[in-house]
Amino acid sequence: MSGLALMLAIAARYGFEDLPAPEKLVQWIGLFVLISLVVFKFAGLGRGLWRFASLAELKAIVVATTATIVLFVICLFLISRLDGLPRSVPFITWFMMVVMIGAPRLAYRALKDGSFGRTRNLQKAGPDTRHVLLAGGVADAEHVIRTYQLETSGRYMVHGLVCTNNRKGGHSIRGIPILGDVADLKDLIEKLQRTNVTLDAILSVTSRPPAEFTRILTAAAADLGIPIKRASPRPLNLSEPDFSEVTIDDLLGRPPVKLDQSKVSNLIANRVIMITGAGGSIGSEVVRQVLKNNPSRIILVENSEFALYRIDQEVGSVSPSLPKRAVLADVRDRDRIFEIIKSEEPSIIFHAAALKHVPLMEENPLEAIHTNVLGTRNVADAAAAHQVDGFVLISTDKAVKPTSIMGATKRAAEAYCQALDVSDTHTRFITVRFGNVLGSNGSVIPLFRAQIEAGGPVTITHKDMRRYFMTIPEASELVLQAAAFSVDNSNQRGRIYVLDMAEPVKIVDLANILISLTGLRPGKDIQIEFTGLRPGEKLFEELFEGDEDNQPSGADGVIVATANLIKLETLATLVEDLEISCRSGIASEGIATLSKIVPTLTNDQVGISQTDA
Repeated sequence: MSGLALMLAIAARYGFEDLPAPEKLVQWIGLFVLISLVVFKFAGLGRGLWRFASLAELKAIVVATTATIVLFVICLFLISRLDGLPRSVPFITWFMMVVMIGAPRLAYRALKDGSFGRTRNLQKAGPDTRHVLLAGGVADAEHVIRTYQLETSGRYMVHGLVCTNNRKGGHSIRGIPILGDVADLKDLIEKLQRTNVTLDAILSVTSRPPAEFTRILTAAAADLGIPIKRASPRPLNLSEPDFSEVTIDDLLGRPPVKLDQSKVSNLIANRVIMITGAGGSIGSEVVRQVLKNNPSRIILVENSEFALYRIDQEVGSVSPSLPKRAVLADVRDRDRIFEIIKSEEPSIIFHAAALKHVPLMEENPLEAIHTNVLGTRNVADAAAAHQVDGFVLISTDKAVKPTSIMGATKRAAEAYCQALDVSDTHTRFITVRFGNVLGSNGSVIPLFRAQIEAGGPVTITHKDMRRYFMTIPEASELVLQAAAFSVDNSNQRGRIYVLDMAEPVKIVDLANILISLTGLRPGKDIQIEFTGLRPGEKLFEELFEGDEDNQPSGADGVIVATANLIKLETLATLVEDLEISCRSGIASEGIATLSKIVPTLTNDQVGISQTDA
């Protein structure tokens, strides 16, 4: 092909009737072919399978062609000073070589892929063909179409893409038309139905699409009775996707946070790790993330027998050779906690044990104080006494300006750990604060799903309620990330690490999406009822106090907040008073003492009576 390209370039310049002398032509073409052989060998052009020709091979052809022509010109200049060779010939040869070497490869791939049939509109829908519409970003759609070869698929007939940008309408991607914006989805589907096309599904191609896009997409799809699916690989056959259910985790409206795996591995690897509340939704996911980073030993502390049994069995199954101990214990038992930490000698403690249900804690304030404040103090004091390297408190956005017992107890726990962190102690005390976790025990998602399965209604306390959300794996990974960036960073003592959760989500929008994902219509098939705020509940949660200075931590997705500090001596005295209240069972005294640590808490705000519990 290279020799023929040079010959045609010379003929194009001279004309076939006025070609140079035959001996000169043989010299030029022979030298050119010889250089091509050497360059093509080094470029590996002969090793690629034409069936899988790609842009990478086209790039290699361009580079090899350029190198061949440059070397040819240099060699011919040294031999004959380019005598008789027109200056335009190398440029004409370059274009001809690229086309003559690249075109057969691409044509062969197109033939094998069936693209010629697609171009001739020969693709026909069979009885088992699934009719789908793509929804999402243009770049994401191109990736899915190319990965699964949807433009030539015999299993799926793709009728177009609805995207996030209306200006793309009228264009096409790999032969599939861009129909328009998602806001026009209803009209677009009705047009397809008038051409006797009945869609089987809308295929979401974007991971974490914008929240407004998700709201419009799910609402329109539910109104038309069309399920929303996503692409997932088929076992043993990656050429075409299967449809799988879109989960609420896929629709958070923000990109997932990147984990700095090297720092997390350095934090966990070859260390003894202890997790309290190890059987809970957050604690168990922290256990799973820890297992990925090769600890030398793991200690599981849990006060629920069944939860401890379940996570212990999972650890044994995932890492059968890892030394472990499952400890049935309550963080309220100070002596027991001290004995465990003394005997096991953990390097890092993740403290996930807590009572977190807001309305229940309003009715049982002393229980919340006992577990969330005194329990945290017990584990933290034991960690400091036995020279643990790092103690990580998992807190909540409800600790910001708390008006609930649960939020106030978590803020008190934060304050105690902050005070210990700035004291003269070997242990780094790290507080990580985040919002609601999708699918965790007691969260709104399982409640909504149960109400939808029962036929409704879905109950929401207020139409304007908003919350921050993240997935359980994200929350657990970011807890490890915050710890990894701070255990050895003494410059950030006394700070609180806040996980960046993007914009808060309206709970009513979340309910609408969940209803729509089941193929039902909000307000028609499933009603939504507003029941009014419960005691201690706020319309909007915040991640920072108004006077907290916040700045990047250096870890992706983690922000450092400089929260107000209380002296350890003052806190220790107040916590002892809380312990006395718990022993006496006098709830009003406990709340009054708690409000001295957390001034935003008042009896009127929490709606708690002064009756002693």
